[in-house]
Amino acid sequence: MKHIFLLLALAGPAIAEPVEINDVRVTASGDSWRFDVTVTHPDTGWDHYADGWQIEDAEGNVLGLRVLAHPHVNEQPFTRSLSSVIIPKGTSEVFVRARCSVDGWNEDTTAVLLTN
Repeated sequence: MKHIFLLLALAGPAIAEPVEINDVRVTASGDSWRFDVTVTHPDTGWDHYADGWQIEDAEGNVLGLRVLAHPHVNEQPFTRSLSSVIIPKGTSEVFVRARCSVDGWNEDTTAVLLTN
């Protein structure tokens, strides 16, 4: 029994890999923008998968959210798009933040320069 306690004491929390943003492509379309975001995550199935990404301004305000509705275990990396994102006038840079179903939102963001 004391061996079980020793093993439990030595076992630290499992630290999963965050969702990695591999690429972000943006396209202006009139007054709105389209974001094509490529991500990688070691999805294991419905219990742990990349489940979204969002576009934020410099203050952290959410400008757009793309929900990823299912795991992509055998499709890595993968790209998903979000259209009709309204960016406030005068904004030249936004940030993309990804999330997974277990660990939540990544601390890190990926900066994206907006050019027409």
